[in-house]
Amino acid sequence: MVERVPWMAPVDYEIMLFFDEHPIQVSPRVLAANVDYDRQYVSKRCRTLSDAGLLTAVETGLYQLTETGQEYLEGELVVSELEIEE
Repeated sequence: MVERVPWMAPVDYEIMLFFDEHPIQVSPRVLAANVDYDRQYVSKRCRTLSDAGLLTAVETGLYQLTETGQEYLEGELVVSELEIEE
């Protein structure tokens, strides 16, 4: 079970689960269509998750889950390590 991070939005976990289930590089537009959220909001959340080291931008507009993101989903990461400046 993963511990909730205070700054995370509900869609963040859905975004990371999508990448966990589909280990591919995708754009926020594709993510938005698959997690049923607005594309602009998903894009903003991807940047936030990238700033936290949970996702990485591999090409312009494409993201994928990082090793840190995988560790978070597996419950192997100390949540205090995920603090970001908002």
